[in-house]
Amino acid sequence: HEGVLEAAAVGFAHEESGEAVRMFIVRKDPALTEETLMAYLREQLTGYKIPAEIVFRDELPKTNVGKVLRRELR
Repeated sequence: HEGVLEAAAVGFAHEESGEAVRMFIVRKDPALTEETLMAYLREQLTGYKIPAEIVFRDELPKTNVGKVLRRELR
């Protein structure tokens, strides 16, 4: 989505489905909402890939070489 600067997805334990996807988003467009992004993702992804949760952050944790530290997002 054009309003997203960076994104990272991680799995987490989900009460109903066992495991689900949580997506962390750094916005390029401050007006981007969870509803707008979810509508976009529903159009672009198959059902099982759609995140159960979206979390907006100011930045993503990264290593010294710029890789996202997904373990810190879990």
